[in-house]
Amino acid sequence: MIEAQAMPNFLQKRAFLTPERPAIHFSGVTYSFSEVYKRVHTIAGQLQAAGVKKGEYAGVLLRNHVDTVFILLALQLIDVKAVILNNRLTSEELRWQMADSRSAYLLTESAFEEISEKITYTLSAVSVILKENLFEAAYSEPEMAEEINLDEVCTVMYTSGTTGNPKGVLQTYGNHWWSAIGSALNLGLNENDCWLCSVPIFHISGYSILMRSIIYGMKMVLCESFNEKKVIDMISSEKVTIMSVVSTMLSRIVEELQNEKLPDYFRCMLLGGGPAARSLLEVCKKKDIPVYQTYGMTETSSQIVTLAPEYSFSKLGSAGKPLFPSQLKIVGGNGENAHPGEAGEIFVKGPNVTKGYLNREDETLKKIRDGWLSTGDIGYLDSEGFLYVLDRRSDLIISGGENIYPAEIEGVLISHPYITDAGVIGMKDDDWGEVPVAFVAGDKNMDAEEVRQYCLSKLAKYKVPKRIIMVDEIPRNASKKVLRRKLRELLEESGK
Repeated sequence: MIEAQAMPNFLQKRAFLTPERPAIHFSGVTYSFSEVYKRVHTIAGQLQAAGVKKGEYAGVLLRNHVDTVFILLALQLIDVKAVILNNRLTSEELRWQMADSRSAYLLTESAFEEISEKITYTLSAVSVILKENLFEAAYSEPEMAEEINLDEVCTVMYTSGTTGNPKGVLQTYGNHWWSAIGSALNLGLNENDCWLCSVPIFHISGYSILMRSIIYGMKMVLCESFNEKKVIDMISSEKVTIMSVVSTMLSRIVEELQNEKLPDYFRCMLLGGGPAARSLLEVCKKKDIPVYQTYGMTETSSQIVTLAPEYSFSKLGSAGKPLFPSQLKIVGGNGENAHPGEAGEIFVKGPNVTKGYLNREDETLKKIRDGWLSTGDIGYLDSEGFLYVLDRRSDLIISGGENIYPAEIEGVLISHPYITDAGVIGMKDDDWGEVPVAFVAGDKNMDAEEVRQYCLSKLAKYKVPKRIIMVDEIPRNASKKVLRRKLRELLEESGK
């Protein structure tokens, strides 16, 4: 049996190698790797003094802030697995994830105090630690995880399934390491690189930037939220060279620039959340903005397939080719590898791919075989090996870069006492790419606003259907699956 690879603790090693190099810029302040390490070391000691123990799972519910970076790195320093929670979710959704992950602690801040009280109301075993209290708390010398095993779980992020409840994706140190290496081999790396992060750290897109910063020794510019004007100013003032975006963000940046261009040293917009429209790519080309389109997921610790900008037009709509350490194949309906141009399910493999789902052994065995992850997405490879994604995980709706699964919304709708059946599809939207639309069957006296309010109490706001259409019945096939094609026809008939 091959022993798992061990490496020095990422942050400890980086602070030793390049202590004075800038590590993170936030809200007008730049911290060196040495300063980050000292702050993180102190917080690690405070966490241990508060009872947080090595090997435990701890929920993390925090905003995009430098303190969040410090806390996440402190958990790495003492080998505590961070269950990173999406702060856009409702208390009910978050409570479910805390219970499912069996997290012993919830690390949060006063801004989420009301939500955290609701989360822990029925989870009496969970201890809540507010960052404001933690930073004032007693300190004991932390027991450092000076060496890390690349097979060890570093983080857990929940991703919704096409059916049932969300699943906790296990992301190992090795997954994050190889994701960073694959990205560097793809985009290149130079000593002046600086990556701007205005995407949430609770998403893999944001967390992976933090990991790259530590592994590369690169400055990360962290924003609390996305604002196109501030981002453009920051690119100039902080000499940003790379930024992660979704199409809506890129469109707003381009619009804000008007006749201006980004500085010459800016070299990459890493675009996720689906292919870009030709019109957007053409504007970016005129402005000399290189756009690298990507395909990835929580299970692959960020991108696994990327399209270089020189192919933006010749391979329009393609996600590109797999990164150097990764593999990709299309499996047809017969279980055999598909021929070029033949659609089938996308399977991926590589050291950046998850080893499974937390407390979901059956699901792991079903989704991962011989290292190959069944993505559930449909696509094809052309004769040159470029990937084209046709359907994102069956019926997935991608709204402003957020993944929305119709089955999750349908489950909430059907839980309403006066709703007998429901079906959800995506509708094109100029601002968000897509938004959910719900078809509801049930009590004739119920109105759409009542349904919307019910959804607001159960779902994150971005998942709440933007249109609710009352129907007599939901079209289903012989095996009782929702006929979404029929729902799309109904949507067209309704005037959209």
